[in-house]
Amino acid sequence: MRTSIATVCLSGGLVEKLHACAAAGFDGIEIMDSDLTAADESPEEIRALCARLGLTIDLFQPLRDVESVAGDVFADNLRRARAKFDVMQRLGATMILLCSNVGTATEPDPDVAVKQLGALADAAAEYGISIAYESLAWGRYVSDYRDAWRLVKRADRPNLGVCLDSFHVLSRGHDPAGIAEIDAEKLFFLQLADAPAMDLDVLTWSRHHRLFPGEGDFDLTDFLSHVLRAGYAGPLSLEVFNDTFRQTDVTRTAAHAIRSLRWLYDRTAALNAWTDEQLDAPQPPRAVDFVEITGDDLSSLEQAMQQLGFVFGGGHRTKSVRLWRAGEANIILTEQGHGRDAHLAGLGFVVDDARAAARRAVAIGAPPAFRRTRSGDAELPAVSAPDGTGVYWNSNSAANTWLGEFEGGDTAGPTSLSGVIDHLNMAHPWHEFDEAALFNTSALALEAETTADVPGPRGLVRSRVMRTADGAVRLAMNLSPPTASTLPSHVAVRVDDAIAVAERARAAGLAFLSIPDNYYDDLEARFGLDPQLLGRLRELDLLYDRDAEGTFIHFYTPTVGNLFFEIVERQGAYDGYGAASAPVRLAAQRDHGQS
Repeated sequence: MRTSIATVCLSGGLVEKLHACAAAGFDGIEIMDSDLTAADESPEEIRALCARLGLTIDLFQPLRDVESVAGDVFADNLRRARAKFDVMQRLGATMILLCSNVGTATEPDPDVAVKQLGALADAAAEYGISIAYESLAWGRYVSDYRDAWRLVKRADRPNLGVCLDSFHVLSRGHDPAGIAEIDAEKLFFLQLADAPAMDLDVLTWSRHHRLFPGEGDFDLTDFLSHVLRAGYAGPLSLEVFNDTFRQTDVTRTAAHAIRSLRWLYDRTAALNAWTDEQLDAPQPPRAVDFVEITGDDLSSLEQAMQQLGFVFGGGHRTKSVRLWRAGEANIILTEQGHGRDAHLAGLGFVVDDARAAARRAVAIGAPPAFRRTRSGDAELPAVSAPDGTGVYWNSNSAANTWLGEFEGGDTAGPTSLSGVIDHLNMAHPWHEFDEAALFNTSALALEAETTADVPGPRGLVRSRVMRTADGAVRLAMNLSPPTASTLPSHVAVRVDDAIAVAERARAAGLAFLSIPDNYYDDLEARFGLDPQLLGRLRELDLLYDRDAEGTFIHFYTPTVGNLFFEIVERQGAYDGYGAASAPVRLAAQRDHGQS
């Protein structure tokens, strides 16, 4: 697989973009005319830089509004095209993207388009240049890739072929099966982009809301399968117009982009049973092995955990690390003097093959993470997630691996908290949300549930749960409004009796997040709860939800640093997260200075 990316995907100047693409591991690039025009460097200097960086210039783009015009207009279009061909020769580029005419087309007769495409190709041949003709989804007369192929076929020039763009095909609902009808040698170029399902005009949708593969709703695995089975042999290139990506750090975005291509190719190879370049198989986690929390001073957090009923599991025999346990829920605390409040710093997962999980993540593009060990310590292969969170894999249970490294722990008693990690809620800044979602899909083998918007006091919070099919591992991702600060993360522990846990924690002196009386009046109106149950919920600041499958009772601790705990009880087959209570929780945290 050869990889390429259009410079329009990235922020910064052309030289910055080229360095970022090379550092990320791309083989080639598509140079946007506007990027070259705005650069201080000459085409010759850009050509030399690409050669030093090991980047091929796979495409120069775009040439617009050329065909299906009156004769005098076409003559001027040829003059314009020749000027760009001169630039391409200086740049060392041998293929140009020609978009189907949108703005100046006046001649609907396909014979006119065929004649003019042929003439343009003849002019390009004088410079040793090939033309990849692309049907724009909003093209005036050509908006379907099958129509573009018919024109190319009729024009019959060796240096004229088609460019397939996944957005232009899939946004219009066109069937990619027709790609098989295109002669393999005429499949000149491929551009890939994902996108969310949106009710927008196609131009706005394309220019502002494209995403990297794996982040939207297009079936790119099926699309790419059709293209490769048809005989396409060129690079897999990304062309993603996105307002966020053109503002974010160029090096990080390029790394994000290459991960998406590697994930897509691997998924496509697996679908088609191709073994060439296929990565290790995904390793869906069977359980959360541990959660690591780091901060300068974690004493307040330890006090809250003790009041909840967590049991001190001991200190590590060689490191300044403390373990707290609640049944199968393992929380590792590491105090580090880096000037940061308590925050979620690491996640451990139990999988079938830990080494294979790490190899797959590294092959996709995640950097390996160093874990200092000594003789006798468990091997936990690890990588860093895009936000720096450590991700560790274990092929066995904690009891059979790393748990024995902790010494001097207490013994659980009859009132000790016993539970399991139900879900983890991770907060992400607005410009990192899609990148994190792709990592959770590609490296952690989690599947995304439907995204929901939760009203909060500072605007809508976008929430998406990534999970295993059986719900054993659930990562809830929260995206704050762009003008709001990043929300705290939280760890949810599932227990058998949330009310009993709340009573013991309250007796131990733990103050829960205070819930307004109005919430309980609303509960009575919605569910007609038993007065005694409603009274206990109100007294203990507990929240409640119910659906056709079961019941959900939960409560929250105060926020310490950038983190808080949630205790949850699922009755029956309830599978949600108390979404109706989320706005109340967000408002309560804001009112108490905890968000």
